[in-house]
Amino acid sequence: MDLVSQSGNPNSVSTIINPNNPNTSSTISSPAVYAPSRYENQKRRDWNTFGQYLRNHRPPLSLSLCNGAHVLEFLRYLDQFGKTKVHNQTCPFFGLKNPPAPCPCPLRQAWGSLDALIGRLRAAYEEHGGKPEANPFGARAVRLYLREVRDFQAKARGVSYEKKRKRSKPKLAPPPAGASQ
Repeated sequence: MDLVSQSGNPNSVSTIINPNNPNTSSTISSPAVYAPSRYENQKRRDWNTFGQYLRNHRPPLSLSLCNGAHVLEFLRYLDQFGKTKVHNQTCPFFGLKNPPAPCPCPLRQAWGSLDALIGRLRAAYEEHGGKPEANPFGARAVRLYLREVRDFQAKARGVSYEKKRKRSKPKLAPPPAGASQ
């Protein structure tokens, strides 16, 4: 059977044609099916995790009372679930990209993961009715904390996080003089 759509609209009526008997066909109507993107799913999970954190907080917190300090507390709480080895300054492997042996330094959340998490939570906060100017995920303290984490992890692993520069478009070089065509 072949499915023939009457238009590009997902809510449109489609016709099913039976290849054994082209004179018979059936008409079906399909509602629009919205499949959230991977980003949207992750944002929803992150928002639910933060909501659970607020409910489990002692004393429990409402979102309207949440501020940058609570967000920092949440980020520090998440560190225990990290998978990135971050060497302490006293570790002999501090500053080495590929340490030659294991060490007892803690596993922590990677800076990039925290940065992406905060970006998703900032967006989710506003989608759930929060005002952009009152967004605790955009607080100055949170931005400074992320910068500290980035810088410390860069030093601990011997990696520098440089701002990416925009690449200029390569210029086409003129053909060399005397080249035959």
